[in-house]
Amino acid sequence: MTPAVIGSLVPRKGRSMEKWLIYGALGVSGLLLLIFLLDMFVGIFGGGSPNPFTTVDVFGIIAAGVVGYLAYNASKDLK
Repeated sequence: MTPAVIGSLVPRKGRSMEKWLIYGALGVSGLLLLIFLLDMFVGIFGGGSPNPFTTVDVFGIIAAGVVGYLAYNASKDLK
């Protein structure tokens, strides 16, 4: 193998890896926030109008918000 090919196979370290972890956390928290909000207000995943899992939805929204805030704060620290 040539050195250029070997260099491209090396795992990312440092700032590049931190950026992708932060963006991944932001993406996952945003997706989960959207899913929990849809379940709570529309009842797509919960199964009807009197949703028995409203408490789970509220805690899921809080957890997704906290993870999103922490990822956003970490992205500001990275710059």
